[in-house]
Amino acid sequence: MIKKERHVLVIFPHPDDEAFGVSGTISSYIEMGVPVTYACLTLGEMGRNLGNPPFANRETLPQIRKKELQNAAASMGLTDLRMMGLRDKTIEFEDDEKMIQLVTDLIEDTNPSLIISFYPGLSVHPDHDATARAVVRAVRRMPESERPTIYTIAFANNTAEVLGEPDILHNVEAVAQKKINTLNSHASQTVWMMRDMEKRLAEKDPEALKWLHNERFFTYKWDQDFE
Repeated sequence: MIKKERHVLVIFPHPDDEAFGVSGTISSYIEMGVPVTYACLTLGEMGRNLGNPPFANRETLPQIRKKELQNAAASMGLTDLRMMGLRDKTIEFEDDEKMIQLVTDLIEDTNPSLIISFYPGLSVHPDHDATARAVVRAVRRMPESERPTIYTIAFANNTAEVLGEPDILHNVEAVAQKKINTLNSHASQTVWMMRDMEKRLAEKDPEALKWLHNERFFTYKWDQDFE
């Protein structure tokens, strides 16, 4: 069951980070009347997929991905999309205090009861981990009684060993089509995957349906420091 929140703040580094494991949750909150803010730190301009034959180059890809991100937000019903203007694959090199302040400013502006991001050290990509560290460090500086809850995504190979099983499960079957639409919005990066996935869904593949209908999160554990 998805718990009603005061305001949800989603912070990820790349367009499409929200699509795979959070878009159903975002759509569900919006349908519940919960305000959701999505802060996307970059435009994913270093994304690997330029098409075969190429449909983009390094100059044109940022604008393509920006439009895809806007379309994805529309698919979820999200109106507060914030593109933060950092550069893809450089988040790990940004000044720590600058990143903490960026997150702090977002928190002060939106007053969230819940933040959704990655789990530091367990989300594979350096930009993912750097974003997660900034979120955790910003929230840690807040008085404990005022801290929002942090739901995180972790998918490193040792995640189960370190964290165990996810402790939050959201059934998003009611907004499954919105999740599919969000993924399809990021066509430059997802088109081949989605062709296969939609075929599997049409065939009622149990694993595909499980992936579509369920989103799992780890609450950040303050007694385990993986920064």
